[in-house]
Amino acid sequence: MSEAMVFERAVEDGREGERLDVYAAELADVTRSRAGALIREGRVSVDGAAQSKAGFKLKPGMAVRVEVPAAVPAEVTAEDIDLEILYQDDDLAVVYKPSGMVVHPAAGNESGTLVNALLKHLDNLSGIGGEIRPGIVHRIDKDTSGLLLVAKNDRSHVCLSEQIRAHTVHRAYRAIVIGGFREEEGTVEGPIGRHPTDRKRMAIVPGGKEAVTHWRVLERLRGATLIEAKLTTGRTHQIRVHMASIGHPVLGDPVYGPKKSPYPVAGGQLLHAFRIGFVHPSTGEEMLFEAEPEPRFTHWLEKLRL
Repeated sequence: MSEAMVFERAVEDGREGERLDVYAAELADVTRSRAGALIREGRVSVDGAAQSKAGFKLKPGMAVRVEVPAAVPAEVTAEDIDLEILYQDDDLAVVYKPSGMVVHPAAGNESGTLVNALLKHLDNLSGIGGEIRPGIVHRIDKDTSGLLLVAKNDRSHVCLSEQIRAHTVHRAYRAIVIGGFREEEGTVEGPIGRHPTDRKRMAIVPGGKEAVTHWRVLERLRGATLIEAKLTTGRTHQIRVHMASIGHPVLGDPVYGPKKSPYPVAGGQLLHAFRIGFVHPSTGEEMLFEAEPEPRFTHWLEKLRL
């Protein structure tokens, strides 16, 4: 059983007026709703006193302390789902998530998720993410395929999360996007947050979280382009939002693509997380993994080649 984890940090300059639940979620690497629950349970303190208001406004220099209780046995059921594990040891695993698979259980997707498969195939998972997100350090969208890091204990979870927060985890994607480019490479910068009128979508909005995507052309296709995209930050739907914002949505994207796509791609966006690199939390070794995209992706790549 994991032990309770405690996270402490003084509020940095420039974060005047930030909500406590937002800050606590980042500090402990949990979701905002999970941070809100910890606040209600009296597990979050400011300057030594428990703070019960999620919307409490912070000031620089305030000491924030978050206690994440030890994980309890997960109610999520282990399921015998095929899972490709590229690497694992006592601290972590690198797994391949196929497109169409949700990372963790949620309303409408209580089973058949990556977490259900992890509980079957791995002997241990970190508990920081709570009962429905054991081991989950970062996520990729349901219809995006590719590599994911999984933490097998809380110490590794904290270390890997810190690397992600410090932008030192190397993450690269391949995508087939609509249209052609004059340039060979470029950078898209735009703060990402919830769409002001459609809460299921993300958008570039004032006051959103900083987001930076670097892209380069790998191959010019018929009416489309194969690109590599590297993330400096890792916001929800980041590549999809950024590429759509410059007029090159990911082919097959049902949310950010055009209403009438030039090609009838089924199964969602042609986006693949093909490379991940990080420093091992125990050995300090630099590790790098790559994986080829699924047949669906390569089918369209061959179909659109000039």
